[in-house]
Amino acid sequence: MTDRLPPLTSLKAFEAASRLMSFQAAAEELAVTPAALSYQIRQLEDHLGLKLFNRLNRAVELTANGRLMQPGIHEAFEQLHRTMRQLRRRQQTNVLTVTAGPAFTAKWLSPRLYRFIGRHPNIDARISASVTKSDLETDDIDIAIRFGPGDYPGHHSVKLMDEFITPLCAPSMLQGPDAIRVPEDLQHHTLIHDDTHLGFFILQTWADWLKAAGVTNVDPGRSGLHFNVADHALDAAVGGGGVVLGRTSLAEPDIRAGRLVAPFDLRLKTSYSFFIVCLEARKNEPAIEAFRTWVMDEIAGTADSESLPGPAI
Repeated sequence: MTDRLPPLTSLKAFEAASRLMSFQAAAEELAVTPAALSYQIRQLEDHLGLKLFNRLNRAVELTANGRLMQPGIHEAFEQLHRTMRQLRRRQQTNVLTVTAGPAFTAKWLSPRLYRFIGRHPNIDARISASVTKSDLETDDIDIAIRFGPGDYPGHHSVKLMDEFITPLCAPSMLQGPDAIRVPEDLQHHTLIHDDTHLGFFILQTWADWLKAAGVTNVDPGRSGLHFNVADHALDAAVGGGGVVLGRTSLAEPDIRAGRLVAPFDLRLKTSYSFFIVCLEARKNEPAIEAFRTWVMDEIAGTADSESLPGPAI
């Protein structure tokens, strides 16, 4: 076996064929004929002096040498693709793609984004709202706002703000014969549950808040309304459908607009916080720096005029 690297076309043919386990499918992917692809793989085998595939009647299978080689070749091409994507993103200096959760995007980011555009009209900001955690190395994403523990190896992360949960309801529910005045009054009202976090992370529940408030006459497990999208749970409360244990960062626009009120001065601090995250190697890029600075300024402005309930535990 020679130390000289084999032709790139042969390696590419092997990567596609070993991934798809079909010469025909690999040839179609690479836009060559099956005969041409077979020739490229034969070239590679001759170069290495090793047999990489067993040719069967209507299929192929990797030999032991082929199985040993496949992961490294696949990762090498993946790394090459990642590098090219990063280079393309750096060339598009005026394009900035940001990912955040759908609820955070709808309730916090979107209503404010016009101010970022006003401050930086030369940056083409694109928002990707998704519950899926994007890979900043492989996906076409420049910066992420994440709700999590803040442990992101290989990334530059800055804590934006803590998150709190507290009961929230429409102002009308503080009036009338069944008005909510003390936590025990919740027994007469529908509890709205935000189940967005289920399967992703652990967040405090109605049971946690009631225990912290010393309430024993309200069963948190009784029938209520459950939503798997946080902003839908908040919207149900705005409509008077019950009392939601809401996340204050997401509810802040509705609280300020008077659509929601917090009847009790007790918030629970969640175990997760918001972080703004980018690749360590890209933290000083102008567009990324501009967006990070703007988000932190927005949060500082919100904190300066905080109108949410006081005590937090």
